[in-house]
Amino acid sequence: MPPILTARLRSFARTLHHALRWLVVAIPIGLLAGSASALLLVSLDWATRTRESHPWLLSLLPLAGLAVGLLYHYFGRAVEAGNNLLLEEIHAEADAPASTIPARMTPLILVGTFLTHLFGGSAGREGTAVQTGASLADQLTPLLRRFPRLALASAFTANDRRILLMAGIAAGFGSVFGTPLAGTVFGVEVLTIGTLRYEALFPCLAASFIADRATRAWGIHHTPYLVDALARATPLTLSNLALAALAGIAFGLTAFTFARLTHAIGAVYRRTLAFPPLRPFVGGAVVAAIVLATHAQRYIGLGVPTIVAAFHVPVPRFAFAAKLVLTALTLGAGFKGGEVTPLFFIGATLGNALAGPLPLPPSLLAAMGFVAVFAGAANTPLASSLMAFELFGAEAGAFAAIACIVSYLFSGHQGIYHAQRQSHRKHGQL
Repeated sequence: MPPILTARLRSFARTLHHALRWLVVAIPIGLLAGSASALLLVSLDWATRTRESHPWLLSLLPLAGLAVGLLYHYFGRAVEAGNNLLLEEIHAEADAPASTIPARMTPLILVGTFLTHLFGGSAGREGTAVQTGASLADQLTPLLRRFPRLALASAFTANDRRILLMAGIAAGFGSVFGTPLAGTVFGVEVLTIGTLRYEALFPCLAASFIADRATRAWGIHHTPYLVDALARATPLTLSNLALAALAGIAFGLTAFTFARLTHAIGAVYRRTLAFPPLRPFVGGAVVAAIVLATHAQRYIGLGVPTIVAAFHVPVPRFAFAAKLVLTALTLGAGFKGGEVTPLFFIGATLGNALAGPLPLPPSLLAAMGFVAVFAGAANTPLASSLMAFELFGAEAGAFAAIACIVSYLFSGHQGIYHAQRQSHRKHGQL
């Protein structure tokens, strides 16, 4: 056999082995993460309906915050960093990271998120899904280290564990939103600004799609976000592309404001309240007082009805600002959940408001804002652009991708995840 053919066959065999071994690992990751996302979505749906049926629950938000704070103070200090802990574990440069992520991360974040939503905090669900996906995936690490043949390998290395964690992140994200392609890219894009780890792309793809199928197999139906016919018919002219870029600047500056405000509020609580459980207690009192005094109940919880409305009818012009402030106050105080669904709310309602000064269809601007504020805050323009195509289709997706990239450029270098690293600045190399 000619040497060149032998080399190509060996290369093909290595590629096939890589795909097969990670497919074997991705199956349990996807099943675990998808099932956890299904449990999360069902529990949050029940919590939302219960809170809306019993408005007085909002007055107990400080006590719910105290309960969350005490749970993490006495049982969850090792996992309190949440998404940032996952990023730090993946970034760890030691050949053999100390141990797996404690399994208690999963029940703690599920309970913490449930309490936050049941009693009226303004938070999301992506953080919970990502943490459950990665922490459950990491429970496979001891087994695979001891029996690497289960993963069709001679050893399960530290680098393999990093890829496993990235696959868990992708599985959680893709399954909780029903966007497996976005989940795939999010798993490799969120780690470092300016660098993608392509070796993890197939494991993330397999885990994300399996997790999405697992969530749907439990009977979960994701909320449809539909752009109207006028938005789909908007032509990609130079003037419309320029308007999309202008909107992207507004979305990026809003993302910058959200990230900085959330971090600043957290810093104030850490500086003024030495006992951590008091921070969500006081923060819950502040949020509850603001909402009750201003009748701002539509801006707590996930806010999905308002997000859907922003695609079809005018919403209050400053709805995005109300949600931004309440979410920053909730998460900055230490409540659990996530930032992404509130960022969807902020972006969609801001896009709706921009339909006045910008001559683009409100539904199209809402779709652009939905993903672009998230792109800027999380520094994930590629995952956000793919999400737009998955949710809104190609016509609106093209405009949304432009807004995502411009938003990313104008949102600053510090996003919502402080453990996110930089290999390049957004306008050039470090």
